Amino acid sequence: MDFGFSPIKSAASALTAERLRMDIVSDNLANIDTTRTPTGGPYRRRFVVFEPIVEENGSVDGVRVAAIVEDNRPPRMVYDPNHPDANAQGYVAYPRIDFATEIVDLMAAQRAYEANTTTISIARNMYLKTLEIGR
Repeated sequence: MDFGFSPIKSAASALTAERLRMDIVSDNLANIDTTRTPTGGPYRRRFVVFEPIVEENGSVDGVRVAAIVEDNRPPRMVYDPNHPDANAQGYVAYPRIDFATEIVDLMAAQRAYEANTTTISIARNMYLKTLEIGR
């Protein structure tokens, strides 16, 4: 059964994208005080960029992750000369991550995830009712 678009397919793609967004935000929160990474320097905040999934006929049928981008702002410098990662002037480079911003982003991703699970449930029920009518 194809009606030109699939609400289940669209919502499922959004579920995948929002799940990754929640994972990235969780990583940001877990690394809020990480001053040293394997690549050197403090952890850099990351965020997800979405893009529409455009079908061959030009219709939009979902969303996907286009990129995971690192924040290019300079790190937050905190004076702590006793820290093992302090520079010659006694400053430590910390990630530029705002706890409140990350929590709001996490809540938004969670709400979007819930909305898409509801969409899938409603579409499924509509398809089942349509099949019942056809009997």
